[in-house]
Amino acid sequence: MERNFVARASKLVGKTYLIKTFGCQMNLHDSERVAGLLDDCGANEVATFEEADIVIFMTCSVREKADTHLYGAVSNLVTLPPSPCGKRVIAVGGCIAQRDGAKLREHVPNVDVVFGTSALASVPELLCEAFESNDDEVFVDTIEKNRGFSTDLPSKRDQSFHAWVPIMTGCNNFCTFCIVPYVRGRERSRVLERVVDEVRRLKDDGVREVTLLGQNVNSYGRDLYKKPCFAELLRKVGEVGIERIRFTSSNPKDLSDETIAAMAETPAVMPQLHLAVQSGSTRILKAMHRSYTREKYLEVIDHLKSAMPDIALSTDIIVGFPGETEEDFEETLSLVREVEYSSAFTFIYSKRPGTPAANIEDTTPHEVIQQRFNRLTDLIEELAYKANQKELHTLVTSLVEGTSKKDSHVLVGHSPKNQTVLFSLPKDASAQDYIGKMCEVYVEEAKTWYLRGKLTGQPR
Repeated sequence: MERNFVARASKLVGKTYLIKTFGCQMNLHDSERVAGLLDDCGANEVATFEEADIVIFMTCSVREKADTHLYGAVSNLVTLPPSPCGKRVIAVGGCIAQRDGAKLREHVPNVDVVFGTSALASVPELLCEAFESNDDEVFVDTIEKNRGFSTDLPSKRDQSFHAWVPIMTGCNNFCTFCIVPYVRGRERSRVLERVVDEVRRLKDDGVREVTLLGQNVNSYGRDLYKKPCFAELLRKVGEVGIERIRFTSSNPKDLSDETIAAMAETPAVMPQLHLAVQSGSTRILKAMHRSYTREKYLEVIDHLKSAMPDIALSTDIIVGFPGETEEDFEETLSLVREVEYSSAFTFIYSKRPGTPAANIEDTTPHEVIQQRFNRLTDLIEELAYKANQKELHTLVTSLVEGTSKKDSHVLVGHSPKNQTVLFSLPKDASAQDYIGKMCEVYVEEAKTWYLRGKLTGQPR
């Protein structure tokens, strides 16, 4: 990457910064890279907007609500007193920045810097230009071509025991409702050996869990090796000795039997998979350009459950896609019942300008869509509760991530199936002795969205 940007950013020494992240795991990773860059430049992270000379928003453009949220948050900064250095620079990065570029100022005139999804390395230089400028101008970099991977940049991880590891960027699927291919570009895979080497370095640095990232990890390697080789990557990463491996996102059309076998045969791969279905209706799936049918999706689920009978499955579902009928929605409900998801992200369809679905007219009343949405979420909650009952009166291993926001004496972690696990901090113990450690928890209570129990044995 263009690390000479860092060298030219000496004016950032002593400046304070705050990064606010909206959206997906890729945005979280990008935020960690931007924080690493700013730390390298001598800037210091702070906890509040008032303390920050630099405020950076990392954005998502998948849903309309994200735009509204961003516009409100940026506009509110106008009311703050001057920053510690006397001038506050506001930057917007991520998908909304890539989509809108300089036009973002039409919605938020107080933005000073706009940088796209491939332009993280240019952030220090853009910020310096903004601090030096006396004019009311915006500094923009949304160039995509001939840019390296952000993994070559320094990183400041939020958690010492977990790391995001991008294996590819972009998407070739062009689902009719999705803006991602237009703001993240086409698929580009990292060299397999470089991914494995990064995981090895992370393990040596004390990381215990990695999440492999991509818009469609199942097609990893197609652009480099002429065929997908995600199964091979999973096995190679597993050989490194990292304790837990997760990955997202997976497209059902590319989830091969080879990948399913690698998941089942690699002990470090957690028994949990997020496999977005979006709809249970083949007719709606075709309109979405999802490239699989209801029957094909259920066939993949059968293969997964045959290979990993105890696997926990989660998904994404859109309610109210243009043209969805009551019959289509009932097909979604029946598929959800058949799969028995442990959890799901459910959304009411949000029209995204620039996507093909945005041009489809729909006359379904919002009240009908909202009623369908409520029925779906009720079913998801019922199934989530049922799934968690399987862990009642058993031992689960929790990787402890911190303390509860409601009670500092309660530790919070996640099980192999990605269930939230709560247990009380032992008397006279320090939470820091448990964070980042594996703890065995005997589950005494299984609720819809969490497990609660008591610690058994010592953390490791």
